[in-house]
Amino acid sequence: MTDIKALAQSILQSDRRALARAITLVESGRDDHRADALKLIEALKPAGRQALRIGLSGTPGVGKSTFIESFGLMLTKQGLRVAVLAVDPSSTRSGGSILGDKTRMELLSRDPNAFIRPSPSQSQLGGVARRTREAVALCEAAGFDVILIETVGVGQSETMVAEMSDLFVLLLAPAGGDELQGVKRGIMEIADLILVNKADGDLKSAATRTQADYTGALRLLRKRAQDPEGFPKALKVSALEDEGLDIAWAEMQQLADWRKAEGHWGKRRADQAVHWFAHAVEAGLLAQLTENPETQDTYAKAARDVAKGKRSPDAAAQALLSKLLR
Repeated sequence: MTDIKALAQSILQSDRRALARAITLVESGRDDHRADALKLIEALKPAGRQALRIGLSGTPGVGKSTFIESFGLMLTKQGLRVAVLAVDPSSTRSGGSILGDKTRMELLSRDPNAFIRPSPSQSQLGGVARRTREAVALCEAAGFDVILIETVGVGQSETMVAEMSDLFVLLLAPAGGDELQGVKRGIMEIADLILVNKADGDLKSAATRTQADYTGALRLLRKRAQDPEGFPKALKVSALEDEGLDIAWAEMQQLADWRKAEGHWGKRRADQAVHWFAHAVEAGLLAQLTENPETQDTYAKAARDVAKGKRSPDAAAQALLSKLLR
């Protein structure tokens, strides 16, 4: 049995081993572990610690790991404590993780002011680990100043991470017009900052052109109430040569400070909390339907009727819910 009070106290004292144990606990699917995890999260809430949560995404090969390591090392040199929650792709059959981020961020993983936690996505929608937001809360309680949440960069993971981040950063490589056309409007609409990475060597001039292209695209797309003048914006960086990282960090701080001053910061977090509350209710109801012995058979029968074409999915769902909630 987990001593919740002792574990919570160790986390508040920034005990890294306790933090790692706690994240393992919240990632577990066992009912007793889930009960302990919820107690732990509630026990840590009164501390009220907050970090700057930065969501980070980008297509494979854009240099996310190199960027995170260089960016993280820059922050730790400034005396900041940095946590990296990196969600790895998982096998849909075994659930095993393909690649661990610690092997790709050797210098940062050895930094005493950094904490890296790779987590398999466990086939969750969008590739975001099932309990990532709880891991974020644990890292905040442990006193980290900045939390980087890296997505696998596929599907709807960007939207999900944006719902648990204060800032969302999209990392892209230098590209031509055809590649720009391929970037989906949806992700452009949630990005607070676009960083064109690999702006070095032969790609330097291409990065400058790409930055200009994205700047124009952002100007056409939107101006949100929660954006100050000039945001969202596109910048070029070189994680390999540590160029532009300080400017990118300054822009992130400027945006965060403006949102706090204008009241957008608190509202964003409140809206996110309500979003995840609704998500938890939906997940709980589905679990009740599929796992509760009293409803399993009813759910399975409805699913079979849909599979055989006897009923439409919507009609079957409506009938099932009406029967269970009457």
